[in-house]
Amino acid sequence: MLKYVIAYLATGLTFAAVDAVWLILSNERLYRPTLNPILAEEVNLKAAAVFYLAYVLGIVVLAVSPATSWTKSMTTGAILGAMCYATYDLTNQATLKVWATKITVADILWGTFVTAVAATAGYLALRWAAAKFG
Repeated sequence: MLKYVIAYLATGLTFAAVDAVWLILSNERLYRPTLNPILAEEVNLKAAAVFYLAYVLGIVVLAVSPATSWTKSMTTGAILGAMCYATYDLTNQATLKVWATKITVADILWGTFVTAVAATAGYLALRWAAAKFG
């Protein structure tokens, strides 16, 4: 059980750190120019926390735990990220007047990358913890 807690923490910390860099760098350049009319004044931190906790659990359950190698975890993480981010972005593009194709493309590519990186970190942490703690 401890190895899965360690994998969850490693996956979550990696995802949060890498995603924070993306959000800081891309907010003013990519999202705000198009989405400003529909953006909230303040980020709903409770909703964001629920997303991160649930999404990281999904990464660990679907991409980290069943993987037999870091490349398998990375590939499964990339597919999971692409599918999840595509669901969000394509639904928004289909239903919101202000959504732009460049946001959809950039965000799906980002989700693919960040989920693959987080899944790889989680897998490496899981293997380390399994060797150290059994």
